[in-house]
Amino acid sequence: MAVAGAFAAPSLRDPAWARRLFWMLAAAALLAPALWATEFRPWILFEPESLRSTWNFIAAFFRPRLDREFLALIAWETWRTVAIATCGMTLALVLAFPLTLLSTAALSVSALPGRMGTFPFFMRQAVRWLLIVLRSVPELVWALVFVRVVGLGPTAAVFAIALTYSGMLGKVYGEILESGEAHATVSLMRNGAGRLQSFFYGLLPTNAAELTSYTVYRWECAIRSSAVLGFVGAGGLGQQLITSLKMFDGAEVSTILIVLIALVGVADWASGKLRQLLA
Repeated sequence: MAVAGAFAAPSLRDPAWARRLFWMLAAAALLAPALWATEFRPWILFEPESLRSTWNFIAAFFRPRLDREFLALIAWETWRTVAIATCGMTLALVLAFPLTLLSTAALSVSALPGRMGTFPFFMRQAVRWLLIVLRSVPELVWALVFVRVVGLGPTAAVFAIALTYSGMLGKVYGEILESGEAHATVSLMRNGAGRLQSFFYGLLPTNAAELTSYTVYRWECAIRSSAVLGFVGAGGLGQQLITSLKMFDGAEVSTILIVLIALVGVADWASGKLRQLLA
């Protein structure tokens, strides 16, 4: 019976074989032009010249460059990477703080009677759309723009991180503040306190731990971003990495990757400890 089933018609072995065959052929028909357009030729990897270059890179990769001059250069670029992330986050906080206050409905004086005024409503919507625009554009795109404006170097990376992260911080800060307990804030505003007073004495004390925890997490992410932004000439370890990759120097690439992994690991450990202290 098993032998007879093996030689049975396809429709008896698998009733859905025709549909599966159709979609497989359709996928192949769609994929073939894409492979042709991208000039996908994996067999090039096995050509003698490609194999020789790959072997040379791998052989050098497992012997990191550890001479004093190169390590001093990497130490300086590592410090620049951390400095880019810290300065970018500081500027992002400066931008995000007023935008958060303007977009948070919990700080709306006009909403105290029960319904927010028309002008404050549209103003808050405009600020929220600004935050959407800022965080929707990747920091890599901002870095490319600022590299053309201010030239190569860390300044472009600082501005790129500041703009993208200000949108992220403003959005999440607003959500944290609006989801928290607002009774004290409303009471302060009903008794004549201003928005800043209501924020510092009402919303901030009850949400400080969560706001700080998210800020520390974003700083950790900014360190990763600052390393990537170096690929477009924005300074830091990323710029040194792309230089070593262009020279196909496996030993230098290995050293830089080890430092990058260690840097992200230390940042992750530090941010975790800070979040534990704030919990």
